[in-house]
Amino acid sequence: MNRSHFATHVSYLPEPLLEFAMGQQLVYPRDGLFLYGPVGDTATLRSINYGVIGTAEAVRRFHIWSSQIRGFIDVPPRGRASRLVEPQHVAFPGFEEAFGAAWPAMASIVIDDVDSKELDRVLHIENRHEAVRKAVDLFVSPLVAANNRLENPPDVWFVVIPDFVYHLGRPLSTVRKIDRVQGSVTVTKRQARRLEVEPTLFGDEEREAEVYKYAPNFRRQLKARLLRDKIVTQILRETTLTPDEFKRDNGLPLRRLEAPATVAWNLGTGTYYKAGGRPWQLANVRPGVCYVGLVYKRIELTIDQRYACCAAQMFLADGEGVVFRGALGPWFNADTKQYHLSREAACELISMVVGEYVREYKAAPKELFIHAKASFRNEEWDGFREGASDGTNLVGVQIRQTFDTKLFRSGNYPVIRGTVLNVAAHGAYLWTTGYTPRLDTYMGPETPNPIYVRVVRGMCPIETVLKDIMGLTKINFNSCVHHDHLPVTIKFADAVGDVLGAAPQDSEPRLPFKFYI
Repeated sequence: MNRSHFATHVSYLPEPLLEFAMGQQLVYPRDGLFLYGPVGDTATLRSINYGVIGTAEAVRRFHIWSSQIRGFIDVPPRGRASRLVEPQHVAFPGFEEAFGAAWPAMASIVIDDVDSKELDRVLHIENRHEAVRKAVDLFVSPLVAANNRLENPPDVWFVVIPDFVYHLGRPLSTVRKIDRVQGSVTVTKRQARRLEVEPTLFGDEEREAEVYKYAPNFRRQLKARLLRDKIVTQILRETTLTPDEFKRDNGLPLRRLEAPATVAWNLGTGTYYKAGGRPWQLANVRPGVCYVGLVYKRIELTIDQRYACCAAQMFLADGEGVVFRGALGPWFNADTKQYHLSREAACELISMVVGEYVREYKAAPKELFIHAKASFRNEEWDGFREGASDGTNLVGVQIRQTFDTKLFRSGNYPVIRGTVLNVAAHGAYLWTTGYTPRLDTYMGPETPNPIYVRVVRGMCPIETVLKDIMGLTKINFNSCVHHDHLPVTIKFADAVGDVLGAAPQDSEPRLPFKFYI
């Protein structure tokens, strides 16, 4: 249809329903878990098998929080003189009451001998790559050793870090000159890049330059280095666990944190999912549907700046996610700032996705939606089509954030979540944030911005695509919120790419999504 003949109009998509235990359906995860419990057979996960690692103080603080999450945590009133509670707040009933799985009083294994002084020392090394690499070593080495010797290792490890690790373990962190510690790496990053194409005779400098293949980001590097050993982690700051122990000189909290019940909901949901549970799933979904989000991460330590790693995030209607690592290649275009695969790489990546789907469901998906921030080139799309099964309806969807389009609504609140501004037969603006009836508010600081959704390849009604995207904003199991701004296929693309690019990869190319978040 020619856009000039299309009548722009506004429509509305109802809030997607989520399914919980006994087939009960509600729109807010906390309501469903509080009233009914997680979806499916709760007997499949009877108890959370968790471990904890950190300094002695960090582990002590974790045990305080761990005892709290076993019981009821109330929510704060709207104001000091009011007994009313803001609608988005829901009391946390206790982990077992919410998720139907026991939270043991003690971890199955505790590693509390991470040396705080040594951790502080290495993070003050002048070379930030060396500093973070050695800080991560202090956690990775005991985690891998414990995982290898235990017959029944924890399903999820809590990695508890002091706040100085959070502040000094990030790419842009700096250390005052007076506090810097001299490290052992003498090769610069520029020299390391040159050594990739001009190696030395004995390889000593190359071994030293290996440190630059690891991102100077504690969280990303820790996740990346544990992929090979299939160790699932939940990283926590000490200040999150016992905020009352951290005060400023004026008596105010050191950090502004969410209410304890909200922290319990978010961490409880993430832990339940990472331990193998399924908190909820989308209700009334079409059978045989598969969603794929494309992931890219540039490789810094190369002369050719086009080189990047690629991956595909596969998500199903029940929220289960798997990440497939694809080929390394010249996928980045410096002129357009976009990533595009070759025909062969696109075919191989989607073949892995379809193969996994067939192994799980004994049949190819009826519909396969590929979500990307950019459009698709002809050769790239040809590769995707070759990798998909003949009976699969393959649809390419471009999803991008926009800041140049606004809608205003009379009254005290902005445009309602689910509002659609249809501007073409295959394209529309979708407000995934805005006034939310269940919360009776808009959880944002300014006028909400829509995302722009366009069907660029294949055939599917735009309304169907928009409904699916609304649903995909509600299956982020790393937290327990009403919805996200972006669908899970796009929201975690950068985060997954950051982990893949944070360390050299020799793990298997297919791993569940929980290893990356």
